[in-house]
Amino acid sequence: MSEVITEQDKEYEAREQAAAPGDDQPMNDRVNNRSLRPRSDAFVEFMSSGWSDNEPEMERLESADYIPARLQALSEAFPGERLVIPAGQLKVRNNDCDYAFRPDSAFSYYTGLGQDYEAGAVLVLDPNDDGTHTPMLFVAPRANHYTQDFFKDPHYGEYWVGPRAGLKELEAMTGIETHDIAQLADMLGKDVGNETGAVQLRVIRETDPQVTETVETLRAEHGMADEADADTTVRDDKLHEFASEARMEKDDFEVREIRRAVEATKHGFDNLLRKLPGALGKPRSERILEGAFNAVSREEGNEVGYDTIIASGAHAPILHWIRNTGTVNAGELLLVDAGVEVDSLYTADITRTFPTNGRFTDFQKRLYQAVLDSQQAGFEAAKPGATYSDIHHACMRVIAERLHDWGILPVDVEESLSPEGQQHRRWLACGVAHHLGLDVHDCAQARYESYQGAKITPGMVFTIEPGLYFREDDLMIPPEYRGIGIRIEDDVLMTEDGPEWISAGIPKQIDDVEAWMAQMAAENN
Repeated sequence: MSEVITEQDKEYEAREQAAAPGDDQPMNDRVNNRSLRPRSDAFVEFMSSGWSDNEPEMERLESADYIPARLQALSEAFPGERLVIPAGQLKVRNNDCDYAFRPDSAFSYYTGLGQDYEAGAVLVLDPNDDGTHTPMLFVAPRANHYTQDFFKDPHYGEYWVGPRAGLKELEAMTGIETHDIAQLADMLGKDVGNETGAVQLRVIRETDPQVTETVETLRAEHGMADEADADTTVRDDKLHEFASEARMEKDDFEVREIRRAVEATKHGFDNLLRKLPGALGKPRSERILEGAFNAVSREEGNEVGYDTIIASGAHAPILHWIRNTGTVNAGELLLVDAGVEVDSLYTADITRTFPTNGRFTDFQKRLYQAVLDSQQAGFEAAKPGATYSDIHHACMRVIAERLHDWGILPVDVEESLSPEGQQHRRWLACGVAHHLGLDVHDCAQARYESYQGAKITPGMVFTIEPGLYFREDDLMIPPEYRGIGIRIEDDVLMTEDGPEWISAGIPKQIDDVEAWMAQMAAENN
């Protein structure tokens, strides 16, 4: 149907063009040219009245009960210094579209805030004379109908994005004193300097370049950047390091949230297996299965904790295959590495490897059982007081022994396991254990000696994930091995009595996997 342009339309368009910005319109404002937004004074006046006074109801978060202890430990580590922990800003996906906001993990840990409440927010620990700190949260006020941003600002305006938490709401949710983000620069600059007794600043640098620039400007203005005995980048890194290492031992709240994430992840695998029989042979069927899992992550959680890996056939030996563009064929092995991130932002991290037609062949069983035995050896090595290196070496010994038994390893087992050897790592080049929590690879800014070399203590949550990765282009192995990848990954809680499989409810024994697949396929019929 052709569009009929009336004289009234033409007159309106001409008046709009006359009111529009000229050639000197800033580039960052030009995205607004894509639509005819009303600009008249009458519209602004009309939009500024006639709204009800309903406000969002925000309850105190369960995490708020655990925040004071976390903040106290942080305060004691940096007495007399002002600590700056940003949430981060929205990140552009393309043009005027942003990625869904996810706050920095350090910010979430010290505020208890998850989901997408607080883009641009900043947590500040302000030092007191007695060596303690007063935590303060700086956030953007609500852009509700009392403000013109209500209908003008597509990032914060509630006409665009819906009701959001403001100052009083976030204070009620977190228990942290909350202020307008416009006051942040003044707060950060208070009593800053290099004189005796003056306040020093530390910031987690990588999260928000604008906040880091503000801190650097204040340092330069007050002579802090020229101090010979204080490399400010190193000082900032120590804050980031502490915030990472503080998360190694989980409190009760964190453990409960990870258990919730694991439970939701099981449901995601269930849904994927229901879809599997009908997806076989279809183009891009890896994405059909990805969609089945990811749908559950949005229904029961905040999002996926990381990009879901759906790797069928020859894609399975590719460690981080996230394109998921392949066709899932009958008779292959299907490797799925996936985890649901719940609203508090804690994630699970589970990998299962399935026979696509529901039954392992004898050859597939032999390879699969080797990986399963390797994982169990790592679990048995994971006692209180052991190290991640102990888990690693236990897993690797089983892998090296099986490769030797199969005639694949070109040297004996001990030579391969030696630091000078490592030939078995051709088929398992990645690590086999890592911390888990707010990040899928949690505590990543920790020192080596605090991570790989440190003793595993009660409260730590980690994964054990050995595998075998036989690439289809690997001429060092017999043809029947090529194009097969197997990984088994579970989440573990260290307790006073030893390790606990948090993810024990997600089947992984050969008979249990086959029974699980049969049950899910039956439910889909």
